[in-house]
Amino acid sequence: QVQLVESGGGLVQPGGSLRLSCAASGILISTYYMIWYSQVPGKQRELVAAITRSGSTNYAESVKGRFTIIRDNAKNTVYLQMNSLKLEDTAVYYCYAAGVDYWGQGTQVTVSS
Repeated sequence: QVQLVESGGGLVQPGGSLRLSCAASGILISTYYMIWYSQVPGKQRELVAAITRSGSTNYAESVKGRFTIIRDNAKNTVYLQMNSLKLEDTAVYYCYAAGVDYWGQGTQVTVSS
């Protein structure tokens, strides 16, 4: 049974940092294309960052240079290091294993002064 459990969200001031975690069970993240998405109410989920099985990464233009996706195969966990946070980064963040029909509960990130 697949589970992806996101955590690490919270309330942070503009310019601050957060580190989101996605702990996986039932799959080996090393064998999947892993993606972080964000979603705000009324809008579709948007790709924020992704990492391939070989370790290549890609990012949405809006987060390049600020966010880093990290995969720890030993812990079967994917992280999203979020630096220099902006008001517009406020969203619920989900991790996703491409091809797996499962979405976790997400973790809320709120950037506010």
